[in-house]
Formats: sequence, structure tokens, C-alpha cells
Amino acid sequence: MWMAVTCRSDPMASFQSRDVSTCLGRLRVTVGGVGPAILFWPSLLMSAPMWAAQAEHFKDRFQVVLIDPPGHGDSEALQRTFTFEECARCIEQILDTLNITRAHFVGNSWGGMIGGTFAALYPDRVGAAVLMNCTGSAAGFRQKIEYAVLVRLVRTLGGIPSWLSFVPLRAFAGPTTERERPEVILAIREAVARVNGRSVHWAIRSVVPERPSQIDLFGTIRTPVLVLAGVEDRTFPVEETRAMAAAIPGAEFRVVTGVAHLAGLECPRIVDEIIDDFLSRAQLPAG
Repeated sequence: MWMAVTCRSDPMASFQSRDVSTCLGRLRVTVGGVGPAILFWPSLLMSAPMWAAQAEHFKDRFQVVLIDPPGHGDSEALQRTFTFEECARCIEQILDTLNITRAHFVGNSWGGMIGGTFAALYPDRVGAAVLMNCTGSAAGFRQKIEYAVLVRLVRTLGGIPSWLSFVPLRAFAGPTTERERPEVILAIREAVARVNGRSVHWAIRSVVPERPSQIDLFGTIRTPVLVLAGVEDRTFPVEETRAMAAAIPGAEFRVVTGVAHLAGLECPRIVDEIIDDFLSRAQLPAG
């Protein structure tokens, strides 16, 4: 069943939302625009509105599909941990439900990791992939400990209260955004305040402490890939994201100045231009 959806400042008034049954439960997708398909999967704790600027930018030339990932936004709450292969299977199920043969993919952080997984496992279903602010490596010891504590707090508290919001704010925003982009800080705060902790803690656990190394898998990717790193990213420093790009045959790598972990939200105009340029040069069209 389709229904109209309205997001912040109503940039997607013409978009519609739909529930898709997947191996990780019912997922909400927001769809609009005309043309080749392009899918967007956000970071942990974020949902479809993170991509509002990209939806507005691309809708005149692409069929834009925004995903509320498992356990987030208006998607069904999670009841367990999951694998990255299951997330990639969700993308295939979304494409099948929407009758899309192949799509370009844009992902941030968790979304970027899953974009790489999908490109490796389903090469016939992806055109080109833009993977932002992400890694191909397993979590390090310090990150495992820090996020294990966060998982316990989020599960116990049922969410992320305002007094704990400094943790995702520091993970997501860098000095430039903290100083110059109050609207981005507000958007992050609002997204974090809406999370269902008893659902999202399963995703945090799956994506951070239990995250597998995907370096070898990414070595099998043959689709055009662009990897973007934010120079101020405190979660995945530039060199970690560069190592991910180096593992993907033929991947392009770019560093974006003045942004941290949520490049598309922090600096949409520049990121949109970079994606436009990359897609114009990619050899595999979406369909």
C-alpha cells in the first residue's frame, strides 16, 4: 500500500511511502521521481529524512528510493542481531518488490558498508555505488568496548536521552558543522531523540562490536565504486576509509573537506555534485 509522505520543510511532498517485507522484517521505503533507480541507505540512528536534500536534487532525473533501515524510522522494530549479508538481501527484496532490475546505490557509514556487501554479492543488481564515511574493517578493541557500553545503555534506557546525545553528536559532527551548521546539529538531535532503543540496540551491536572485516569480500567487487571520506570524521578517519577504497578494484577515492561522518547531510550541495559527476562517468547504467 502506498501513501503520501511529508518530510522536514516538505522537500518530498510528491514522494510516497511503502512497506516492504524482507528477511529483517517490514522496511519502510520512500519513493519518488522518474528515471533510473537510485537507492539511499543512511547511517546508524538515522532514517530517510537524512537524504532529503539528495531526494530533492535527484528526483527530476532518477527514481529515488530512500530506505528506513532495519529497526529505524518507520521500519519494523528489530528483535535480534543481523548479518551484513542479510542487509544486502533486504536490498534485493526491495528491488524485487519495486520491480527494479538494477539500481545505483548511495550509502553512508552502515549504508556504505552494506552498499559494498551488496555490490559484491549481487553484481547484476547494482549500477554504480557511492560509499561514504565507512570502513571495510572489523571494529577495533576500543570501539568494541565503547559501543558495547552504549548498546547496554540504549537498551536499558529504551532510547538515547538528551543527556546522552553528546555521544552520537561527537561521532557524527565535526568542528566545522558544530561551528557553522546549527541546522545539521538540530537534525541529528531530532533523529537521535526518535530512536527506539530496544530496537536500535540490535543494529548498533550488529554494525559496530560484531562488525566483520569485509576487506576480502570487497576485493571481489567489479562495479564502479566511489568512496568518500570526511576529513573531520571522528568515527572512521580518512586513512581507514582510504584502506577500504584500496581494497575495491578500480574504486575512486575522494576526501571532502569541512565535513565529518554525515557528508550528505552536512554539505549536500558539494556531495550532490560529486555524485552527479561520478554517475555521469560510470559505465553501468541503472535499470
